[in-house]
Order: sequence, then C-alpha cells, then structure tokens
Amino acid sequence: MAKKSKKSDFISTGTVAENHRARFDYNISDTYTAGLVLTGTEVKSLRLGHANIRDAYGIIEKDELYMSNMFIAAYDNQGYASHAERRNRKLLLNHKEIIKIMNALSRKGSTLVALKLFFDNNGRAKLLIGLGTGKKLYDKRETAKERDWNREKARIMAH
Repeated sequence: MAKKSKKSDFISTGTVAENHRARFDYNISDTYTAGLVLTGTEVKSLRLGHANIRDAYGIIEKDELYMSNMFIAAYDNQGYASHAERRNRKLLLNHKEIIKIMNALSRKGSTLVALKLFFDNNGRAKLLIGLGTGKKLYDKRETAKERDWNREKARIMAH
C-alpha cells in the first residue's frame, strides 16, 4: 500500500526542482518562463517534489517547443491512469518568444536548457528555461577558480 501523504507535504508555491549544473556547463544568454502542459498525476507528483530536470533539454516539433527527458516520478496514490515518467512535455510560450527561441536554436552550438521548475503564486507549474551555448573545459576551470576566489575573499573580509 502506498504511503499516505499529508497536506503539509505538498508544495503550493515555490521551487520544485533546480538545475544547478546548467549555469556551470552552459553560458546562458536569455531566460524565459514557460508554462507546461501536464496531466493530473504529474501535477500531484510535482506538488510532492518528485521531479528531476538535470538532463532536460528543449526540442522543436511541428513549430512547437517541447521539453524532453524531464523526469516526473509516477504518483503513488494513482487510480487507473498514470503518466510516462520521461515524455516530451509541451512548453507554453508566446508566439514571438517561440519564434525567437527557434531562430536561436537553429544556430550551431545553441541549446535550450531547463533551469528551474516551480509553482507560481497562482499555483501553476512553470519552467524557467535558458538559451545557452556549451562551455569549454577551460571556461569551466575559470568559473571554478573565480568561485573559489570569491569564497576566499569573503572569508578574508569576515576576519
């Protein structure tokens, strides 16, 4: 029997999942907030915080944007219907934003990366997505070096 979840376990507003690795691996140029087309069990699973967007990326199908490889776990207390955990989920954006993103994705080296999955103040699931280009290894080393220096500088200033 599935574990009963309490009302206090649900996330009504705030962050569900965040991709901390994205800003390290990619130079993010533009960010957009997109709605998602979800089923009922997916929303219930998200409210419990059962999602992973680390491997998610954007794809174009029939002049629409989809988020592929985004993991939303199956809902434990489901009835007869469930959802596929890693299916393509449609992104809801304005037409101008979709055209702008599709033009950017047509350039070599560009990708659409999921940055943060959250519920807004109205209780709707939103996805913060970013247009980025992949960093080279030396860029990643420079980022790590700069982060360590800032941490050390903060320690020195504290004492």
